[in-house]
Amino acid sequence: MDYSYHKPVLLNETIEMLSPKPGCIYVDATLGGGGHFREILKRTRGEGRFIGIDRDEDAILNARNWLSEFTGNIEFVHDNFKNIKRIICDLHIPGVDGILFDLGVSSFQLDEESRGFSYMKDAPLDMRMDRRSALTAEQVVNEMDRESLKKIFQEYGEETWAGRIAEFICERRKRGRIETTGQLVEIIKDAIPARARRKGPHPAKRVFQALRIYVNGELDILESSIKDAVDVLNPGGRICVITFHSLEDRIVKNTLRQEAAGCVCPKDAPVCTCGHKKSIKVLTPKPICPSPEEVDENPRSRSAKLRAAEKLKF
Repeated sequence: MDYSYHKPVLLNETIEMLSPKPGCIYVDATLGGGGHFREILKRTRGEGRFIGIDRDEDAILNARNWLSEFTGNIEFVHDNFKNIKRIICDLHIPGVDGILFDLGVSSFQLDEESRGFSYMKDAPLDMRMDRRSALTAEQVVNEMDRESLKKIFQEYGEETWAGRIAEFICERRKRGRIETTGQLVEIIKDAIPARARRKGPHPAKRVFQALRIYVNGELDILESSIKDAVDVLNPGGRICVITFHSLEDRIVKNTLRQEAAGCVCPKDAPVCTCGHKKSIKVLTPKPICPSPEEVDENPRSRSAKLRAAEKLKF
């Protein structure tokens, strides 16, 4: 597959916030299509040290080819960003000057039919970002009970019809396993009343989002990963995080706010016992969103939000 079409979301805004400079160390923790990474390399003229991380081996293989024009100290790591602290340690890097997280599923993962991320293409129900992982969406849909499915659809997809969809899935799988995205889409459409399907996004969007998040444990690792990223930043270094739905953004906002706070003891506590010290300054009191022009050009950017912070200099 040709990945060179990839349109990085909020590219200019992210690079402005990251403020890359020659001779420094930068980490793209979610390499994806490599668009942001390429721009960092361009802005720094490839002078410095650059680490691209992705749990998807296809992204790593593509980046090696697509970015081969750049020479210099560039390293690609096939790993989960939840291990960012260990990765930086293993590379014998004492600290980095900028870290980027572009969360969620990438454009090429959506467009590659065999991955099963898209409700617009009929494909095996997979949804694993890292194919070394054992759990697939097919297993979740066919082996979890009704209440567990309902909880996943409610918590990770904020799906209004979660219970009804879970019930229809359980009834349908009595006739055989649900193996493809097309089968699941039809079940979801049957479960949601016609009047509710006439407005809003595609009826399967929230369920597919919920399954993808659950299969890949995306929200479970987010808070700790951001904290670890802040820990490995050099003083004056910056962290930028792009989210695509409210659950991600809420975690990012609250984690950055906590790291930017001093004491986090209850307000009525007579004495501070937490020992927490603020480590960053938040640069985006409100998230940066795509311009109308970007949304017109790249509809997938519609829900994107960028938040950024800078490590304090002590």
